[in-house]
Amino acid sequence: FIQTSTPTSQETPGVTETFTPTATQRPDKISLEGVKYEDQHGLWNYCAPANLAMALSYWGWEGDRLTTGKYLKPEEDDKNVMPYEMVDFVQTQTDLNAITRIGGTLDLLKNLLAEGFPVLIEKGMITQETLTGRMTWMGHYALLVGYDDEQQIFISRDSYFSPPDYPLDFPINYDEIISAWRGFNYVYIVIYPQDRENDVFEILGDYVDEETAARYALDRAVEESEQLTGIDLFFAEFNHGSCLVKLFDYYDAALVFDEAFTLYAALPKEDRPYRMMWYQTGPYFAYYYTNRYQDVIDLATTTISAADKPFLEESWYWRGLAKIAMGDKD
Repeated sequence: FIQTSTPTSQETPGVTETFTPTATQRPDKISLEGVKYEDQHGLWNYCAPANLAMALSYWGWEGDRLTTGKYLKPEEDDKNVMPYEMVDFVQTQTDLNAITRIGGTLDLLKNLLAEGFPVLIEKGMITQETLTGRMTWMGHYALLVGYDDEQQIFISRDSYFSPPDYPLDFPINYDEIISAWRGFNYVYIVIYPQDRENDVFEILGDYVDEETAARYALDRAVEESEQLTGIDLFFAEFNHGSCLVKLFDYYDAALVFDEAFTLYAALPKEDRPYRMMWYQTGPYFAYYYTNRYQDVIDLATTTISAADKPFLEESWYWRGLAKIAMGDKD
């Protein structure tokens, strides 16, 4: 990787960091080289296979988006790939390793990049629907390969915003990344060679422990729930419930998700992120494990019905479990 200026320890303006994973001084500008660019175009919902292929290429892996896609999306019309599915690909199909956690911070992203580790994040974006032409929210992966504190940007390789229409070094402002990343509980994936695991764990610090990471994320979600409005408040409350699910507090999680869906219903119809349950399934866990089986069925049916193509494996799966629990084995 390239370090192009002097170290700095200053915090990012306007961003509250509740935990500093490492005290290592880092440069104020980093750009990692060696990523083979892949776009997602010409295939259905291929941002996960394309971005994962890019992340792997940095470490010398020689496959491409079709290699990852055949494993991650054996049903091509599957609308989403979960972070844990990407980690599973790395751990079972390559000689590399990977870790995913929630509750990431800008400092943590920069610390990883400064030590030579690109980071995959899942975030929201507003884009135009092909069929309706309307602008709506949807999920998207991006690979971060650098940052610049002076310009207040992360540098990404983005499979959607592809050259020549967009720059290869696609910038994302610090404020923008917080807003977009919030919709996915600040989740991130780090890929690394086996012999560098100790380096990654040292940077992650307490975040190595999944429960501790969930508790940091929970504190952040509660704080944001008290400060935000509109769709951002919905995301914060949804994150609150998701963190409780990670901590196996299903009863409280179910109540929080009830509040999140009340907030969702209060949003103007055009602003509702109706794809939310494509990407995150915390409510299914919370309702199922509190014996609210009809709520699981209703939520899954609504999610499936709202899709132009009903290829949402998680929703079918949870609806099936709930029907079995209610005695509908057929």
